[in-house]
Amino acid sequence: MLDSNKLKMKNKSIIYGVLAGILSITGACTKLDENAYSQLLTDNFYNNKTEVLSAVLRPYTHANAWVTPSGQDGWWRLAELSGDQLAWPTKGRHGEDGGKWKRLHYHSWTVDEGGLNQAWVLMNWGMGLCNDPIENIEKRDIGQMGITQAEKDAYIAELKLLRAFHYLKLMDLFGNIPVVTKVGIPERPETMPRKEVFNFIESEIKTNIDKAPKLSRAMVGRISQAAGYAMLVELYLNAEVWTGTPRWDDCIAAANKIISGEAGAQNGVMALDPNITDQFKTTNDLSKEAIFSIAYNYSIANFQPSWPAEFYHFKQQQIYGGGRNGNDGIVVVPGVFTTYEDADLRKREWLLEGPMFQFVDPTKPVLASEEYNGSQLVFVDNIRKNKTGSTVSNMSEGEENSGVRFNKYKLGNQFPGPGGVPAVDVNYNNGDWNIYRLTMIYFAKAEAIMRKNGGVATAEAVQLINDCKKRAFTEANFASRAYTTTTLTLDELLAERGREFIFEGMRRDDLIRFGKFTSASWWDHTPSAATKALYPIPLRQLTLNTNLKQNPGYN
Repeated sequence: MLDSNKLKMKNKSIIYGVLAGILSITGACTKLDENAYSQLLTDNFYNNKTEVLSAVLRPYTHANAWVTPSGQDGWWRLAELSGDQLAWPTKGRHGEDGGKWKRLHYHSWTVDEGGLNQAWVLMNWGMGLCNDPIENIEKRDIGQMGITQAEKDAYIAELKLLRAFHYLKLMDLFGNIPVVTKVGIPERPETMPRKEVFNFIESEIKTNIDKAPKLSRAMVGRISQAAGYAMLVELYLNAEVWTGTPRWDDCIAAANKIISGEAGAQNGVMALDPNITDQFKTTNDLSKEAIFSIAYNYSIANFQPSWPAEFYHFKQQQIYGGGRNGNDGIVVVPGVFTTYEDADLRKREWLLEGPMFQFVDPTKPVLASEEYNGSQLVFVDNIRKNKTGSTVSNMSEGEENSGVRFNKYKLGNQFPGPGGVPAVDVNYNNGDWNIYRLTMIYFAKAEAIMRKNGGVATAEAVQLINDCKKRAFTEANFASRAYTTTTLTLDELLAERGREFIFEGMRRDDLIRFGKFTSASWWDHTPSAATKALYPIPLRQLTLNTNLKQNPGYN
């Protein structure tokens, strides 16, 4: 029997053997060409199956740049840093960055934000990287490409679903956007109303979902039927906000396709993992509940997760026994840490708080390097200048140790622990970033059931949430914390979504759907204009394309 590392190497070898070649040919996704609707590979690139597969997989490497916390201004930063759980405060001499993080936090962004433009370009660029192979594969004979008709049909369906995913996330942020399905045609596309974009996405998914492969080990890191149904779940869960018409029954039906296993599974059967770590460890490609992830395998392709730059302290490698530090950037908003009970296993497993010690020798403290240089690094649940005794707490008043930190995903360790325990993690840097996992589908179905029922929980909704929540407590502790139809209110569901999905990119949409994104206050954030539920079309794009129309509230 193969051990987990060999199994992972075997099942990712196809995608990463190809990706290694792609990365050497195309480079990283950091050159932000403004002609975003016209991104293409080459017309002379489809002469054999390897070249075809390279073109099919290219958008996935690019998606790392915008859909994960990658160190770039993409969908993830806009989806999380405008909410009530995460922030990037100024900490001493670090993190001011022209005030961009403060404007996200306070909802005071402007139409000429460089970060908004970068997100727009990155996401539309990815869409173009889908359009190009769709066109080229559709027009070519299978003999010329060295593939079968079944493979051709499956590749096209996969790419059209992936393109729909790009449009779903663009519509999420910007609402009224252009839809382009041919490279560079039209050159200056017109803005399409959000409802029409929604209908386009829904139609694309429903037309292609049965033509795409079912989820399996061969589809790790790629769009499958299960990912298509997860996209429909997200689409229908937010349909009332995005179109004005609720689609709760459709949300439940799409969720059932995944829960039943009808759309496939990455590892045998579709099921919730038994504990809260399987989805986030270095071998999380073996998770039973994985649906669609941005897949990494540093062992094969030198392609590693980008999120350490966002979350890690300057001395983080000492904490984890690895080789990567970060920018001491994103932290948990003060008070969020205390929303977790002490008995909640997620509090200490997913969050990092208190004094830090060295991985290789836990008797030695990790020493700070800025305000507390030479003293032990201690992460605290506040953002203020504690060293001077200040009680002022806002986005400008941080120190290097301010804020509880990210600990949800694990990179593993490059160095052994004391006495060789734990040993070096042979899967170091290999963990995948989940875009959709089964827990999300359980929560979405439960919410749809409750909203159909006037916001009141049914026994089925309660069971769905309890099946997920019970993993966060010992058996003895969970009995008194299990939800009932009385205690699982919509407000409590939002709170539990926050505890379960922290760092996973869903908080902005959750707050909008529950009516709190622009009306609620948290920490030092006060209510904002209702129009801030959409980001503006970037000024740079309006200048380049006069057919675009600005969103309300930004003229």
